[in-house]
Amino acid sequence: MSEEMVIRCCAPTMACLKTGNMFNCAFDTHAQMTDELRLLNQRLGHKGLRILPLRWRNGRALLYLYRPRMLERDLRDPLAQRLLAECGYPSGNDHACLIRLISRLRSEEDFPHEVGLFLGYPPADVEGFMHRKDSFKLCGLWKVYDDVESALRQFARCRHCTNVYLDCLSRGFTLERLAVAR
Repeated sequence: MSEEMVIRCCAPTMACLKTGNMFNCAFDTHAQMTDELRLLNQRLGHKGLRILPLRWRNGRALLYLYRPRMLERDLRDPLAQRLLAECGYPSGNDHACLIRLISRLRSEEDFPHEVGLFLGYPPADVEGFMHRKDSFKLCGLWKVYDDVESALRQFARCRHCTNVYLDCLSRGFTLERLAVAR
């Protein structure tokens, strides 16, 4: 897994603009994936970041780079808690919720609709996606059902962040230097 891939897929999470990002990455073996993720966790853990494999299929892993503290905060939101409860998630334990998400991703063919709550999407937009799929107002990093102006600002921040991080990477900055500590 290249540092460029991590930046392209996860710069907003590294900069504390988002709770998490998910991306697919090919590995030659499961052991190679485990070794690379262990090293990346060692490099970025002190910055408040963690990377996990959510599922492994045919030499590809779905990876989740996230900020545990931000996830804990996000999952305390009352609407997020209600949506998660609707999908059979345990209440009040972000780690148990993450285990449930991993279980769903590994056992179901379709992507769970509540996944946006683990990525820092507004709960109102996740609710809209779950219950009113075709009535979205805007499509960008996610489908927006509620606050279009706020979403447009967040989309622009994330695009700008990714561009700045890619530029810094090309000038020799390391992932450790680019990751904001929190």
